Amino acid sequence: MQADEIRSQAAAALTLIRERRPLIHQITNYVVMNQTANITLLVGASPVMAHAKEEVADMVGFAGALVLNPGTLEPYWVEAMLIAGRKANELGVPIVLDPVGAGATPFRTESFLQFLKELDLAVVRGNSGEIGALSGAGGEVIGVDSVTGVTDPAAVTSAAATSWSSVAAITGERDVISDGERTIGVDNGHMWLTTLTGTGCMATSMIGCFLAVEEDRLVATASALACYGLAAERAAEEAKGPGTFKAALFDAMYHLTPEDLENGARVEVL
Repeated sequence: MQADEIRSQAAAALTLIRERRPLIHQITNYVVMNQTANITLLVGASPVMAHAKEEVADMVGFAGALVLNPGTLEPYWVEAMLIAGRKANELGVPIVLDPVGAGATPFRTESFLQFLKELDLAVVRGNSGEIGALSGAGGEVIGVDSVTGVTDPAAVTSAAATSWSSVAAITGERDVISDGERTIGVDNGHMWLTTLTGTGCMATSMIGCFLAVEEDRLVATASALACYGLAAERAAEEAKGPGTFKAALFDAMYHLTPEDLENGARVEVL
């Protein structure tokens, strides 16, 4: 696997997203629903935010991917996510989990560990503190913010991926993604992503979009993060601060072409 190959696959995946417009079923938190729905639309997919346990199994049957983001966690959501996740596994629909605030409280951490135990997850994406806390590699989270991260993200993502039988991704200044055998670094992005609520959640939604069209889960995750980070870089060129950056990010994602992604993705095989 070479960097040029990843960039080519990323461009091809973005083309497929816009041709197929896959439905991305997202059981996500109240804080970010609008933002994650919009980023899904702007990259070319179709979002649905269905949470009721009475319909999630039916809804996931139409989906290309399932995104689980329990940022505003409550017991009802755990049940709904497990119902949707089991159905997704039955149908072969890939699942991406965003363990928001893992390590912050016992209830939150135990819920995420239950997902890891009971569901076959395609990707687990979090910040350094969340992945560190969830994998037992260290890391401290207060609220939903990473206070202390892991010292060796490549080693931690590789070990976590092996333990969880999924792709593990730590996003930050450099995004590090591993399936336990292969590890990729993605250097696209901009510091203003850290100034807004929901930017990590949008990254997770992007991964869901790429998982819907790219079978190689590692490549799908790296492609999604490169695409998102490149749009952020372009948005920062036009923005005057975090507020205008958010609007510019949406515009940049809408206008980003597969050719832009192939030429602008900064990926490295580690």
